[in-house]
Amino acid sequence: MSNSYGTLFRISTFGESHGEAVGVIVDGCPAGITVDLEFIQSELDRRKPGQSKITTQRKEEDLIEILSGVFEGKSTGSPIAMMVRNADARSKDYSHIAEKFRPSHADYTYHVKYGVRDYRGGGRSSARETLARVAAGALAKTVLSQLGITVQAYVSQVGPLKLNKSYTELDLSKTEDNILRCPDPEMAETMIAFIDETRKNQDTVGGVVTGVIKGTPAGLGEPAFDKLHAELGKAMLSINAVKGFEYGSGFEGVELYGSQHNDPFVIDDNGKVRTTTNHSGGIQGGISNGEDIYFKVAFKPVATLMKDQESIDIHGDKAVVSGKGRHDPCVVPRAVPIVEAMAAIVILDFYLINKSIRWE
Repeated sequence: MSNSYGTLFRISTFGESHGEAVGVIVDGCPAGITVDLEFIQSELDRRKPGQSKITTQRKEEDLIEILSGVFEGKSTGSPIAMMVRNADARSKDYSHIAEKFRPSHADYTYHVKYGVRDYRGGGRSSARETLARVAAGALAKTVLSQLGITVQAYVSQVGPLKLNKSYTELDLSKTEDNILRCPDPEMAETMIAFIDETRKNQDTVGGVVTGVIKGTPAGLGEPAFDKLHAELGKAMLSINAVKGFEYGSGFEGVELYGSQHNDPFVIDDNGKVRTTTNHSGGIQGGISNGEDIYFKVAFKPVATLMKDQESIDIHGDKAVVSGKGRHDPCVVPRAVPIVEAMAAIVILDFYLINKSIRWE
């Protein structure tokens, strides 16, 4: 069950980092949606390895194959199966850790839980699984675009370097103009240099991805346990290396008085209910209020280092884990499309749920 997510728009991912393939089955995609294979591929290209000097040099084209659920370019309403075959897996790069637990990886916990683990690139715990989410997210984005809903994300922090600007001050169309996916060109160059220096020092660094959802209608989300922000948080925290999630004013909001933090309601010139500020991040009572939804996702430094680390083996003896293989010095450039994909899946799922409750 843990390999599936969603209620009406439901995805189930499969595959391992060094297995034959990684893929996804999407159930609940509305029929009659134009499935643009080039768009899905372009989303996967944003996530794939080997993009630049600040990403892993594993060479995978990540060519998507659609196996079912699409006829003459449109969704049929039946499950859509998509798959990417692994091409550049080098399992021998991981033979030295077959009986060792890498610090801060899932090696030990998988071993304890299952009694067996695929040590080749982390197996199922590898971030390679996220390509399946990006493929499914591309379908969700396609549907949302027809509803006037857009999902965008960008890198807003690398290590101690913070982009101290609101998304409203940025031109998000420039996000793809550099290899970091930061819409501020000057800060992007500074961050890229920092990551490259970290890589040369055989170390890694974390960062933050900011997400923005525009055009969401009021009324999405459920009371109590299935609040919209709770599901967004769950979706983001299910992504590899994510250590934190906040939406709206987040932790900074605690520094404000209630009189400063409240978002007053007004009626705009078109007769639409709006708020004059948006500390709520577009969500109140767990339900969207029609304003922009914005959030931040914190990613830890990559756990694999190109230097020796002390650990233990499966027998409980002391061991040294040597850094080998191909790994990202910082995950956030490739995490941007993953964050967008999971946000799109959540929003579309809630949209379909809302329509099943109240169709207008």
